[in-house]
Amino acid sequence: MNGASVEVRSLSKAFGSTPVLREVSLGIEPGSVLALLGPSGCGKTTLLRSIAGLEVPDAGEVQVGGRVLTSPEALVPPERRRIGMVFQDWALFPHLSVGANVGYGLPRGERSAERVEAALAMVGLEGLGDRSPGTLSGGQQQRVALARALAPRPSVLLLDEPFSNLDTALRVEVRTEVHRLLVELGITTVFVTHDQEEAFVLGDEVAVMRHGVIEQRSAPAALYAAPASPWVAGFVGDANLVRGHAHGDHARTPVGAVPLAARSDGAVQVLVRPEALALGPGDDAVVELVEFYGHDSVYEVVLDAGLRLRARVPASLVLVRGQRVGVRYAGSATSAWALDEEGDVTPPASAPVALPVDS
Repeated sequence: MNGASVEVRSLSKAFGSTPVLREVSLGIEPGSVLALLGPSGCGKTTLLRSIAGLEVPDAGEVQVGGRVLTSPEALVPPERRRIGMVFQDWALFPHLSVGANVGYGLPRGERSAERVEAALAMVGLEGLGDRSPGTLSGGQQQRVALARALAPRPSVLLLDEPFSNLDTALRVEVRTEVHRLLVELGITTVFVTHDQEEAFVLGDEVAVMRHGVIEQRSAPAALYAAPASPWVAGFVGDANLVRGHAHGDHARTPVGAVPLAARSDGAVQVLVRPEALALGPGDDAVVELVEFYGHDSVYEVVLDAGLRLRARVPASLVLVRGQRVGVRYAGSATSAWALDEEGDVTPPASAPVALPVDS
């Protein structure tokens, strides 16, 4: 399969008087995987459904492979877009066999046993075409839904929270299988998730959405290391936000001097990732919580001044609740945001907007 480029330009959508998409624009290279990451109600599913043609935007344009699918002058119906979609609940027909479910996604003239079996083989379900969906495991049902979306050989694949109905262990297994398949096929993929780990594992790039706009779009490593705002920093991972005073390329903070990725002066809020903190002998703080993860541990410590921090350290360091420890910054240059006289980040974050829960 060959992936096509996707171009979204100034897409807007409102439900009643409530804006859900606010002039969203993004371009996706052929064969790449883009994760749309955001909290419930941020507009990510509405954006996905607008690309699929299942929602009609109020303004803007959608192009796939240079072909205009949505614009003020044109609206190509979903079945003619060469776009495959896997829904959150998989949307399998319980009264049809697995093979019939897969064949349902094909044009009537192309519903051959060979095409259906080829799609099932693609997702590792050879020979299961006669089975009922209800006799399959959750992971197998998810792969049937994927096979149905891939059977027509689409140029773009859309996935809406594809692993949310699976238990934790199965989710990781199926996620790895799907990731491998998408890379092998080279199909352009956009998938929606609220899970930061999932977005970082599958996405070549991650677009973080909030209040109907894309706050930041970057490769996973760049997004984690250099978030655009304190909100993004906290949404894509554990984040200690520490006040300090910047002097050029460093800031004085309660955990020592912190190198800054960009020069600044004056009051700042500094991003301190838990893994950038070192714990050791000392009397700076007391351990209040211990979380053991096998390969490492997270300790919640409280400095004498009242500042609460999370530190992620190797499991070889064993501390107990109530123990006094030293705390210092031991990471690389990090992000910081200037604070105004009231102690707020400048420019101020946009005010929250009420959005429909399912958008």
